[in-house]
Amino acid sequence: MTLTITPGTTKIGWIGTGVMGSSMCGHLIGAGFQATVYSRTKSKADGLVAKGAIWAASPKAVAEASDVIFGIVGFPSDVREVFLGDSGALAGSKAGNVLVDMTTSEPSLAVEIYEAARTRGVDSVDAPVSGGDIGAKNAALSIMIGGDKDVVEALQPCWSAMGKTIVHQGGAGAGQHTKMVNQTLIATNMVGVCEALLYGYKAGLDLPTVLQSVGSGAAGSWSLSNLGPRIMDNNFDPGFFVEHFIKDMSIALAEATNMGLALPGLALAHQLYLALQAQGHGRDGTHALELALASLSGIDWKNRQARQL
Repeated sequence: MTLTITPGTTKIGWIGTGVMGSSMCGHLIGAGFQATVYSRTKSKADGLVAKGAIWAASPKAVAEASDVIFGIVGFPSDVREVFLGDSGALAGSKAGNVLVDMTTSEPSLAVEIYEAARTRGVDSVDAPVSGGDIGAKNAALSIMIGGDKDVVEALQPCWSAMGKTIVHQGGAGAGQHTKMVNQTLIATNMVGVCEALLYGYKAGLDLPTVLQSVGSGAAGSWSLSNLGPRIMDNNFDPGFFVEHFIKDMSIALAEATNMGLALPGLALAHQLYLALQAQGHGRDGTHALELALASLSGIDWKNRQARQL
């Protein structure tokens, strides 16, 4: 790895300016990197263009103008298109460029991109993140990285602009496998968070008061502290889409099957989220699981009556 990555000198490209991507790219611009951006919906990049980013008409055009090309999109099929497609980033890359996929995607696809990039003298890193919209906005993401050590270390100025917990997990695909561990933890924990709040409500408790007691103890979690209040307020805006979470769980379950693992807790969470999506909540946040669980007990969560103190 001979490329030195420094703000003001290294040109970055960014593909995907959704809920998290806009904030992440914005932090890189704030750190002094010149950015070229692409999104399927051009208007979603307006905020970054206002900060000085240059719009490009395709992922290929992004790569042609950049040294390091980041992507965070929706599904593995999107990853394949924006990195390996005819108008993808690899097609526009030159030797010495670096591709960084920050989407939660298939470990095998990360390896495929890595190997395809090597044939062109291009480096590739898989670096999925955790922390949702809050972590992205606060530059406090956990970044799980797979790829060659020297490339990962050279990217440190970029990692530190976006995240707080930055760990190189191993070779190509290791970042994605680590994210599957993360999503398995979140999936089963979210079921517990939603069921616990449902129990507290049905028992006639004041939920914010309950959270004061349980949030800082052994039962505490990021999901409870950050998403619990949103559930109570009927704010199901997405920090992370239900439909994307279902995708992640599907990947994890497929990988588990390939490894001969039985993960019944994850399988149950997956089924519950499929039910939530079928009820029309695929574009809501993952904490909208409360709505599906409440409906199983005949409770209209959004129109519930708060306890009168």
